[in-house]
Order: sequence, then structure tokens, then C-alpha cells
Amino acid sequence: MIRISGDDAFAVADRIVELKSGERICDLPGYTVRYGHVVHHGKVLDEALFLILRRPASYTAEDTVEIHTHGSRLSMRETLAAAVDAGARPAMPGEFTKRAFLNGRLDLSQAEAVMDLINAQNEYALSASVEQLSGGLSRRIREVRAGMLNHLARIEAALDDPENYTLDGYAEELSEYLKETKAELNQLARSFQEGKILKEGIRTVILGKPNVGKSSLMNLLVGEQKAIVTDIAGTTRDVLEEQILLGGLGLRLIDTAGIRDAEDVVEKAGVERAMEAAKKADLILFVVDASLPLDENDEEILRMIRGRKALVLLNKSDLPPVVTKEDLQTRTGERILSISALREEGMDQVAEAVRDMFDLGEVNYNDQVVITNIRHKKALEEAAASLELVENAVRDGLPEDFYTIDLTAAYEALGEILGESLEEDIINEIFDRFCMGK
Repeated sequence: MIRISGDDAFAVADRIVELKSGERICDLPGYTVRYGHVVHHGKVLDEALFLILRRPASYTAEDTVEIHTHGSRLSMRETLAAAVDAGARPAMPGEFTKRAFLNGRLDLSQAEAVMDLINAQNEYALSASVEQLSGGLSRRIREVRAGMLNHLARIEAALDDPENYTLDGYAEELSEYLKETKAELNQLARSFQEGKILKEGIRTVILGKPNVGKSSLMNLLVGEQKAIVTDIAGTTRDVLEEQILLGGLGLRLIDTAGIRDAEDVVEKAGVERAMEAAKKADLILFVVDASLPLDENDEEILRMIRGRKALVLLNKSDLPPVVTKEDLQTRTGERILSISALREEGMDQVAEAVRDMFDLGEVNYNDQVVITNIRHKKALEEAAASLELVENAVRDGLPEDFYTIDLTAAYEALGEILGESLEEDIINEIFDRFCMGK
């Protein structure tokens, strides 16, 4: 699909389009579809459907023509060249969404959600992006800003016309408002960590001593032979990373070298990388060989995962057990799951356990706003800090005109989330990260 948007969109399209009906695109009403051909210098490039959208009822809120071709790379390239020859120009990265923002069809948080939606790697990220695109975050921010504006107007009115407007007893009322609003902003800001996990996936490290089935588990979860599997201990020397879906959950899955006291220089470096990866992990999957007794390498890993989000996976459950779930439960206090990477058993339990551990529940964020953008988090924290300054001013008994300075700062900080208080270069930087054609 090729989209032409702007004041001259219809004129450009009429220069390269011949409709079967003989009509001209500029004469057609909006939300109309016509069949015809793309023509350049008398040569038919493709047959296509043409969707006509009149302002403001289009993605960009501008006159728009969408040309739906067969998708051949050659015909697409020639159609684009024909459009440029007819007076259009190639769009910059994110320009269509930027125009939608500048024309008031989307606020900045919704525009950023478009890119998050395109890049969503799992159902949770998809749901959170759709909620933000539909205006969930925007509505919350506008409600909070409306409350701030009401208090600013009340203070200004009393300062300008003290004979008709009084602020007697107002300090207590304002203090209660500040307390509630600051708590709401801080709660939204704290949701960023959860949102980051939703957006990027749970950073999951597979740990275990050599030859317990870590690489087999990695290959099972990824769905292809990513890691070399042999009976030789220490085969995995480096850190392998893959983005996967497990029961709708996004996992940044990291397979590591087996943890043991290695003498080989290369293997020793792999063990050090494994331990470093474990320190940065959101979740640790500790793989234990059920057919062998625990040894000092297992004990070292048990010490490493203490106090961390971890699942102990009792692998090789298809073999006669030497270590039982009850034994491990008593020693670790962690949740123990029996799996068999060889027989591909137990993965549903793992997905359910991870969901419970991160309190994700069902994939439904329609009633909950989750922050997934670091820019939004900083703006929320800045607004909350400004409200705290107002609280201090009220507590110290300062004059009411002092309140307006930091209330205004909080109002403007939240405006940055919506794009109402940002400089043009920052807006350009945001849209420059978009892909072509969006």
C-alpha cells in the first residue's frame, strides 16, 4: 500500500491514476474505493484499488489517497517513482504519524504508542500499546491536569479579587488534593518497571551446572536448534540470547555456560559471563538434573538465586529420580517444577509460574494504565516533585502566590507527555525513531 497525504494528494493521484469508471479522484467523496490502474507516461504499472479519504477523516487529518497494489517490489518502486514525478515527495520516518500529531488527531503519547504497537513482541506489550493508543494514558493525564488548572484558577482569582474570593481554609483542602495527586503520579511512574518488562520482555537467564539440559531447554523454548547439545560437559562457552513467546509472555531468554570451577580459560570466561548475566536478570531458571545428586556447583547456584525471582526446574524427569521436588523445596524455598526438555513436557507449568511470579494474570490492560516510556516516567516524577514543593510551601505557611509557581511547573511537566509543552527539536527526535511509512 502506498499512501499519499497532504494538500495536493488528490491532484498528484489524478496525474498517475486512471479509474475504470472514468471519474477523477478529486471529484470523489471521502471513504470511497475505486478500481483502476496506475499509469506513468502512458505505461500501465499495475492495477489497484484506490481509497479516498477527505480531511479531517484520515490518519493524518489531511486529504489522503491510499493505493493498494499487488505488492510486487518492482511495481511498488515504479509507482513510488511515478508519484514523486507527479509532485509528491518521499515521506520521512514517522512523518505520517507526526502530521497526525501536529494536526491534532493524536497527542504525543498516542503517537508514541503507534511505534510501540509496531514493535510489540508479546501479547502484554500489544495490549498496553493498544490501551495507550486508544487514549488511556492521555485521559488520566488530562484529568490530573484539569484538577491542577482548577486550583491554579482558584488561587489566581483570589489573588486578583480578594473581596469576592477567599482562601480561608483552603490550605487544608489543597494539602489533601496534593497528597492524593502526588500518590497517583508516583503510582503511574512506578508502573514503568512493569511496563518495561511488558515492552521488552522478561530478561530470563538459564543457570545450572554443565550437562543438566540447559541448552536442550533453550532449544525447546526457542523452537529450533540454537544451542549445541552434546554429552560433553562445558559445550556452551558463551551467552546465547533469544526473544521468545511462552504462553503469550515475552521472554528475553539467555542461555549461559554451565556453572562450575573451570580450568579451561575460555570456559572460565563463559562461567564469569553467566554469573554477570544472572545479576542483571529479572528471572532465573535454575535447571537441576533430577537423575544426579546435588553437588557443590548446585549449592553455589542456590546461594546465587537466594532472594531473587527464580524457578527451579527439575529436568530429566523421564529418568529414575535421585533428587525429588520435596528435597529441593525443603532446601531452597523456591517453586519447584518437574520438566523434561527431552520429551518437551512441563512448559505450560513454567509459563503459568512466570505469570504468577510477575503478577501478570490474564492479558488485559483495558482498565489499567502502564507506563512503558522512560520519557513519560521522567515527566511524572518531575510533576510529583513539583507538587511536593507546593506541599512544603503550604506546610511552611508561605503566601498563596508561591503555590502557583510549582503547580504550574507540575502542569507543564505533564503537558510534555501529551506534547503540549515540548520544543520542536525534541518532537523531531521522537519521530525520527519511527520506521519509514509510519
